[in-house]
Amino acid sequence: MIFRQLFDSVSGTYTYLIASRQGGEALIIDPVLEKVERYLQLVRELDLRLVKAVDTHLHADHITGLGALRDQTHCITVMGEQTAADVVSMRVAEGDRVSIEGLSLDVLYTPGHTDDSYSFLMGGDMGRRVFTGDTLLIRGTGRTDFQNGDPRQQYDSIFNKLLKLPDETLVYPAHDYKGDTVSTIGEEKHFNPRLRVKSVDEYVDLMNNLKLPNPKMMDVAVPANVHIGLHQDEIARRGWALSAKEALALCGRAKIALVDLREKAEREKHGVIPGSLHAPYPDLEQNIATGGVLHELAEATGKRIVFYCAYGERSAMAVEAAQQAGIASACHIEGGIAAWKKADGPVTH
Repeated sequence: MIFRQLFDSVSGTYTYLIASRQGGEALIIDPVLEKVERYLQLVRELDLRLVKAVDTHLHADHITGLGALRDQTHCITVMGEQTAADVVSMRVAEGDRVSIEGLSLDVLYTPGHTDDSYSFLMGGDMGRRVFTGDTLLIRGTGRTDFQNGDPRQQYDSIFNKLLKLPDETLVYPAHDYKGDTVSTIGEEKHFNPRLRVKSVDEYVDLMNNLKLPNPKMMDVAVPANVHIGLHQDEIARRGWALSAKEALALCGRAKIALVDLREKAEREKHGVIPGSLHAPYPDLEQNIATGGVLHELAEATGKRIVFYCAYGERSAMAVEAAQQAGIASACHIEGGIAAWKKADGPVTH
């Protein structure tokens, strides 16, 4: 397995690059905008293909690298379903899994620092690791006094979820300001001063009286991190987009081929548009190339390829790629299946 812990000294942020093997798929957790070129250099050096970029929550102390990584690698962006970010490719919830070739992360909803805070648990031969974002830090916990933070929720997330993990589970937070790099659940139980409380009320009182200054970047970072979505209006301006209502009017016509880019787990959880083909986004390049199944479908049948995904981001990237591959009829459903459902489009499970 490839595991790299990378550090941004300005914001004190840890970023994690993970892959099951050299030459394989990779994901990155909590990337920082100013370090994107370094991440991409490392991806190239290790012969990796970055397929997913994950933020544990909407950050207030740095601008996320999610948008820049998506624009340069066409990777899938991932955040929790509560996020205020305008568009991400995939929104996850408690019990979901974030998977790439050879490994997967279990999704844990751990609110308190913010209302969209998540942790990600990885198992495997090298032991359990939990990426805790700003919920559980090394000998500390994330503040709870902005972005809908709630110390009572954080107590529950830490004591009733994270601390229930085996003691040997390695803890990798999103920040550290003292030079520590990793801890364990067992260590934090015994040595974390903020966890030496006898009740939730004592913890709430402790967190409500920290009197910390706001992060220096907060007024810049939060608005920037809310607006990270791919600008789908440019796709629409080129005539490559359908509104959900327009797509609904075309549904069932012989000259339309609906193509679902989502992963199997997303389809099972949220349903599918009846009659649509399944061609997962990671396979897009081979599917739209000459001889690929979608390229051949468009050429042999004359059907218009209509991509859709969860919220329209993957499908917007797919349209651009398909147009460049010579599939001139390709378009997508703006807003994805979420918009389709709002337009009362039929869905099957």
